[in-house]
Amino acid sequence: MSAVKHYDIIRNPVVTEKSTLASENSQVVFDVAIDATKPEIKAAVEALFEVKVKAVNTNVRKGKTKRFRGFSGKRKDVKKAVVTLVDGQTIDISTGL
Repeated sequence: MSAVKHYDIIRNPVVTEKSTLASENSQVVFDVAIDATKPEIKAAVEALFEVKVKAVNTNVRKGKTKRFRGFSGKRKDVKKAVVTLVDGQTIDISTGL
């Protein structure tokens, strides 16, 4: 798999208070492609960050329906992946790639 494919799967890290607390348990949260599977996410994280992944949990947040100037619209669905790393492994998301 090429690096371009990995960058298509892993969109961006999620930096929230909850994801920061999860980093203390060797977990990192990423926004991923909506059609990405758990094995693809695991392979992409291992290739891009050179770490060993223990588990991947995913969830899809459905897009909200919003109104703008009287017209209804819908935000996009977003898939998040919580990646648990093997003990002793870390990812510093503040530096970037």
